[in-house]
Amino acid sequence: MIYSSTEIWGIIAALAVGTFVIRFSFLGLIGDRPMPSIVLRLLRYTPVAVLPGLVAPLVLWPAATGGQPDAVRLIAAVVALAVGLWTRQVIWAILAGFGALYMGLFVAGVL
Repeated sequence: MIYSSTEIWGIIAALAVGTFVIRFSFLGLIGDRPMPSIVLRLLRYTPVAVLPGLVAPLVLWPAATGGQPDAVRLIAAVVALAVGLWTRQVIWAILAGFGALYMGLFVAGVL
């Protein structure tokens, strides 16, 4: 089905309003109240859960290799995990994984 420009912009506007309402329901309505300690404790784990959720598909089913896992990406993930556990710093883990990935691709002759 092909949509006209007006329909596409209408869909975009509806999604924008829906996203705003969902976020406002949490942040706008209860944002000025103190949250229970259990909620604050659980919110600390959000980045820890989101980052692997974003990275894992790129490591296990990379589009660059047609969805087949390869050694270079797996090694880069292991390096990032090891540096993250060692330093307890997310930025160092990301930079180490980035460096290992590009070094591995260079050594493998892909770059």
